[in-house]
Parts: sequence; C-alpha cells; structure tokens
Amino acid sequence: MFEDTLELAENKLLLLYILHKLEFPISKNQFTEIILENNFMNYFILQQYISELISSNFVKSEQKDNKHSVSITHSGTKVLNLFINRLSIDKKDLIDKYISSNLHNIKNAISVTADYTIANKNSFIVDLKAIENDITLIDIKLNVVSNKQARDLCNKWKSSSSEIYNKIINLLTND
Repeated sequence: MFEDTLELAENKLLLLYILHKLEFPISKNQFTEIILENNFMNYFILQQYISELISSNFVKSEQKDNKHSVSITHSGTKVLNLFINRLSIDKKDLIDKYISSNLHNIKNAISVTADYTIANKNSFIVDLKAIENDITLIDIKLNVVSNKQARDLCNKWKSSSSEIYNKIINLLTND
C-alpha cells in the first residue's frame, strides 16, 4: 500500500513537472499524447490524476474556442519545488529531452489551428488560424466544394502555416 501511495505521488509530480517545463498552457489532447508516447501511465489513470490535480488547484483547466487546455498553477509550482527530489533523474531527463526535441511541434499545434465544417451538402467552410502570444496573426475562412479539398487545406496549413502566412503578407504588401 505504501508503494502505491509513492507511485501515485510520483506520477502526479511527473505531471506537474511536465506542465512546469512547458511554461505555457497545453491542450489536454497534447498532454495526453506526451504521457502515452513516453509510457508514463495509462490513459485512465492519467485522466484521474489530472482531475485530482485540478480539484486540488495544482493544475488549471481552461476552455477557449472549444479547446481545453491545462497549465500548472502557482500552488502546483510550489508543491513541485518542495517534492521535486522525489522524481527520478531518469524520468526528468526523459521529459527534458522529449520537450526540447518536440517543443516547436507542441507550440505550433497550440498556435496553429485548422478545422472545417459542412456549410451545406455541396460545400465546406475551412477555418485556418495562426495565433502568437494570444494575438491572432491570421484567421482565414474559405468555402470549398469537397471534403477532400477541406482536409487537404487543413493538412497543408498545419504543416506549412508560417510559409503560407509569409507568402500572403508578401502578396498583400508588394506592389
């Protein structure tokens, strides 16, 4: 039973450590992906721990534009600082390496969105956005005629948004 309590505490500290290292809110889906990719715990335990950390006010959950994000609170940071030595060095190193090699992708997924909806039976509305530091850089809505075209636009935006943004700016500012 004592080992279960230690594992529970270490897993919650691990979650706080990841949020602390990221230094910005992250979507629940991305957070889940980080945990599952590194085999830290299973999905159901993760969801339970996130809920417990939120109700303890160590993690803050926010909803903005129909997206749920989580971030560490001031109380969560204080608890992490008090008990950080209980996290294994191997796990901290693994997290540090994962975050440093994936930080660009994580930030890009937060600041670049691409969604589409059905406008009517023959058209789709594609919504492409780029946000930086809570400032919308660009927000484009396009009407296209096929589901495939909508998906292709979303995929292209997600993979090349900065290039596309720069091309649009250049087209609009050059004579």
